[in-house]
Amino acid sequence: MSDANRRLVSQVLFWTFGCVCLIPLVPGSKPVLAFVAPCALVLGCLLALTVGNPYAAEAKKVSRTLLQAAVVMLGFSMDFAKVFAEGKRGLVFAIISISCVFALGYVLQRLLKVRPLTSLLVSTGTAICGGSAIAAMSSVTDAPQEDVSVAVGTVFLLNAIGLVIFPPLGHAFGLTAQQFGIWSGIAIHDVSSVVGAATSWHDPAALETAVAVKLSRVLYLVPMTLIVAYFWNRRNGVTKSTKPQIPWFIGLFVLASLVNSYVGPVREQGPNIKIVATVGFAASLFLIGSGLSRKTLKEVGVRPLLQGVILWLFMAVTTLIVVRAS
Repeated sequence: MSDANRRLVSQVLFWTFGCVCLIPLVPGSKPVLAFVAPCALVLGCLLALTVGNPYAAEAKKVSRTLLQAAVVMLGFSMDFAKVFAEGKRGLVFAIISISCVFALGYVLQRLLKVRPLTSLLVSTGTAICGGSAIAAMSSVTDAPQEDVSVAVGTVFLLNAIGLVIFPPLGHAFGLTAQQFGIWSGIAIHDVSSVVGAATSWHDPAALETAVAVKLSRVLYLVPMTLIVAYFWNRRNGVTKSTKPQIPWFIGLFVLASLVNSYVGPVREQGPNIKIVATVGFAASLFLIGSGLSRKTLKEVGVRPLLQGVILWLFMAVTTLIVVRAS
């Protein structure tokens, strides 16, 4: 196939697959709504690994902004009191679990002989919020692009798997909607996949809890990044100023939640805004998936992936035990 024909095919498939993200806008689509997010991610990956993404550079830029906008829109359908309560309840466990992931990540780095900075980025992505946390940590540790690519690739693969397998596992373990929301909010890496998995649960309580737990966890991004980066830079003689990326969209989400809770006309439109947010999340997952490449898969390697798998299993299993016990 010539390059011109290949690009034409990739463009056609890009827009065809992208239409899957619009399913929530179709009347009567509720029965298949749970499959939209996983399908969008899988289709994005298939596009990237076969004919390639014709808009790779644009997709990378748009996916981040679109994801943050979808998070804010989701706030217009959530009750602030519930969001605050879930975040407050998980405070102690969040601090303990994040600290344990970093400690275990350090041990695994020594045992598996993973590049120190790659290991740090994988641990950060697992402990807090996936790719966003990796980007924040890399910005304050002056991480080379190869370390960032390996860490993002590792977390991405596990994040995609979590989106697909968590809902059936949650049902198999007999979790309630709230229990599943807590479990997925902590053990799945990225916000978009947390929303996708919680949407697949067919219960609004799962989505509300999952988003509240995950976004409250994202708030630890700034202090944890500052603390870890300070000791890392001091140990390695790096003089880069530690100014992490601040997740401003979390504040807008809280503001949207407050508006929904106390402004009647906005609350009435909450379900419609939630549908638009669902489309935004599905589209961001499609664009994220389309950013995968064979080069990234080759760069990941066995040892960083093994570290990522062990950390992910540690988070998933310990959180599941705590959730079921409580």
